[in-house]
Amino acid sequence: MKLDAFIFDLDGVITDTAEYHFLAWQALAGDIGITFTREDNELLKGISRMESLEKILEIGGRSGDFSAEEKEVLASKKNDHYLSLITKISPSDILPGIKELLVAIKANGLKLGLASASKNAFTVMESLGLKNNFDVIVDAKTVINGKPHPEVFLTAAKLLGVEPESCIGVEDAVAGVEAIKAANMFAVAIGPKESFPLADVVYSETGALSFEKVKELFEKENGDFE
Repeated sequence: MKLDAFIFDLDGVITDTAEYHFLAWQALAGDIGITFTREDNELLKGISRMESLEKILEIGGRSGDFSAEEKEVLASKKNDHYLSLITKISPSDILPGIKELLVAIKANGLKLGLASASKNAFTVMESLGLKNNFDVIVDAKTVINGKPHPEVFLTAAKLLGVEPESCIGVEDAVAGVEAIKAANMFAVAIGPKESFPLADVVYSETGALSFEKVKELFEKENGDFE
């Protein structure tokens, strides 16, 4: 199988907006009497806004205290706070090695897609100055099912006009890697090796990513040495 495209997650891979998400969720949790820690925040990696809210309500023992409408209001309140925090994002917030990797991917004639659980992917990519680098951006507004369901990665591949098996997905969340593998893509994970048993290759940080090395590993796995 020939390599046709790379599909990236956003948060924790292209840039690190995790701190802004944490601060916004912590503020919301405090407003409704829930203590929300950095350790708790790890449970939210790679899942949607409403799923994150449900986790926080569960942590605080308040799962049954709000109607569906009230939960929507709470989620919107969190997002408003998050949007105010990310106004300061700039190209200097692109994670190490990512800009060079994107340039190498395009220089080799491959397609680039973004598959994000965020509803603010377009805003963040615009602020980073990267929106025009990507052929396709798929976010939580575009799909029905969140990660670990493969829909967001499959949608990106379809819009790119490539087969899922010809794609490399790059993620930093366990749910994201599960989504990549469920989509029958080659999975590159960023983070501790022990956290990603399903990944095809794991790098401790984005700065360690190498286009040639990842491509070589993909071709070895897929028997394509062109």
